[in-house]
Amino acid sequence: MTLNIQLVSPRESVEVHLPDGRVLCGPRGAPAAAFIRAIEETLPAPAVAAIINHELRELTYPIQMDCFLQPVTMADSDGLLVYRRSLTFLLETVFASHFPQAILFIDHSISAGGYYCHVKQRPPLTPQELMFLEAEMRRLVEADLPFERQTMPVEEAIAHFERKNYPDKVALLRHRRKPYVTLYRLGEHLDYHHGYMVPSTGYLKWFALTPTDSGFLLRFPRRSAPTTIAPPKEYPKLLTAFREYGEWLERLGIENVGSLNAAIEAGRSREIILVSEALHEQRIAEIARQIYERRDQVRIVLISGPSSSGKTTFSRRLVVQLLALGLSPFALELDNYFVDREKTPRDEQGNYDFEALEAVDLELLGDHLSRLIRGETVTLPRYDFKSGRRVTGETLRLNPDQLIILEGIHGLNPRLLPETLTQRAFRIYAAALTQLNLDRHNRVSTADTRLIRRIVRDARERGYSAQQTIARWDSVRRGEERYIFPYQENADVMFNSALVYELSALQPFAEPLLRQTPYGSPEYIEAKRLLAFLEWFQPIEADLIPDNSILREFIGGSILKDFRIWKA
Repeated sequence: MTLNIQLVSPRESVEVHLPDGRVLCGPRGAPAAAFIRAIEETLPAPAVAAIINHELRELTYPIQMDCFLQPVTMADSDGLLVYRRSLTFLLETVFASHFPQAILFIDHSISAGGYYCHVKQRPPLTPQELMFLEAEMRRLVEADLPFERQTMPVEEAIAHFERKNYPDKVALLRHRRKPYVTLYRLGEHLDYHHGYMVPSTGYLKWFALTPTDSGFLLRFPRRSAPTTIAPPKEYPKLLTAFREYGEWLERLGIENVGSLNAAIEAGRSREIILVSEALHEQRIAEIARQIYERRDQVRIVLISGPSSSGKTTFSRRLVVQLLALGLSPFALELDNYFVDREKTPRDEQGNYDFEALEAVDLELLGDHLSRLIRGETVTLPRYDFKSGRRVTGETLRLNPDQLIILEGIHGLNPRLLPETLTQRAFRIYAAALTQLNLDRHNRVSTADTRLIRRIVRDARERGYSAQQTIARWDSVRRGEERYIFPYQENADVMFNSALVYELSALQPFAEPLLRQTPYGSPEYIEAKRLLAFLEWFQPIEADLIPDNSILREFIGGSILKDFRIWKA
C-alpha cells in the first residue's frame, strides 16, 4: 500500500495531550499557562508550572509543537518549590527597595510551612516594619508584575553582583561550571535563584510574615493544604540548634557554599573536615555528660529523627562516650515490639502502616521497660518479618546501673512510654539541620541533603538505583511529617548531624547514580534538579573523612558498622 506522504506548511495550531486523555487545541506559540487556564477548574490546586514532554517548564514556556503536558500544582512537591522560590524573590525585592542598607538572610525551613529569616547590619525588624513589608508584598501581588527571565554570561553576572555588593553571590558564581547563569528581574531588582519561577507576582496570594525570636517567619502553604497558611508554632529548640551551627560556621569562616568552595580550592579540605568532625565529637561528648549527670534518674535514652540523619552512627558514638564515662548501655530494638501483621493499622490506601505508633505493642513495651529497670528477668520478643509475627527472643536481666538505648521514629512521642517512665527518659532528636546555604537568598534544603545521603547509601548497601530511592522519598517524607516533626520540640537535646563539607564529599558518589535515572521516568525531573544543585559544590576526596564520621554511614568504610557492645 502506498502512503500519501507530502510536505505541508505547519498548522497554526498545536494539540496538547493531558494525562487523563483529554486534548487541548490552541495557537502555536501560546504559553503553557494559556492551555492550563482552560482546565484550571478541574485541578486540585493552582498550577505554577508544567511538565512538557517529561521536562519541567515554567508556565511562560511557549508550546511550539504537539506535546504531552502535565500541570504542576501547589499540591505537588515541584510546584511548592516553584511557589516558595518565587515568594522568596518577592520578599527579597521588597526588602531591598525599603531597607537598602540591611542584609536579608533566608535561612532554614520550619515544619509548619515557612522559612526562618533574619537581617544583619541593622536591628531586627519591628512588628510595624514587618507589617509594612507584608503590605508592600501584597501590593505587588495585586499589581501582578511579571518575573522576567534572562540568561547572562557568568562574568557579566559576577560584575553585576560586585556592583550590588553581594560577595556571597560573587563567590558562588566564581565556581560555576556552566558559562552562563539564569537571572530573574522584578521591577529594577535582578538576582539569581536556583530554579524556576511563576510567571508573575499575581500567583503569590498565600503568605504571611510573622515575628519570631530575633527574626521572622516567611510563612506559606504546605502540600496538604496548598491554599491555606497553617497557624504559627514556636520552635525554640530547633531555632537554637540552627543558630548555634550558623555561629560555628561564621567562626570557621565558611558562611555559604561559595566560601566553602574557595576554602577547598585553597587546600583547606583537611582542616574543614577535622574541625567539623571535632565539633560533632564535642557535641556527642556533651550529650553523654548530660546523661551521666542525670544517671540517678535517667534509665532510658530515646533517640529519634528523620530518615538519613545518621542516627545509627550517632547512637554508637554516644555509646562509646557513655562507656568512657563508666556507664553501660543496652540497646533495645523497637522493631521487635511490632504487633502481629494482621493487627497492624492500615493507611488511607488500605496498606499496612508500619510507621504508625499503633503498629507497636505499647503495653508490652512499657511492661518490659518497667521490669528491666526494676532489675527483673525479662524474655524479650523478636519480630519475624517473614511471617509477620512475634516469636520468643533472648532472656535477660539488666545490671542496676545499665541504661536502655531505644532508637526509633516514635522516640519523642509522649505516648510511647507509660506515664510512670516519662521522668526516667532522656530524649534526643538527631537530624541533619543544614545551615550552609548557596547564598543569602538560596537556601540548602535539609530534605535534599538527607535524600542525597540516602541515594548514596541505598545504592551501596541495598543495590537500589537513585530512581528507586527517589520514588520512595515522598512516602518517607509523609511519615516524617506525621510521626516525627510534630514532636521534635519534646527533645531534651538536639544533635545536628550536618557536616559543612558533606555535599562536596557526597557529590562524586551521587552524581553518577543520579545520571542513570531514565529520561521520561517520573523520577527524572527530581534527579535532574539534584544534579543541577550538586554542580555548585567543589568535590572533596573521601579518603580524608575519618572512619567514625557520620558520613561514613552513607559512603561506607565506617569503623562503627559492626560495633556491638550493647549487651546486658
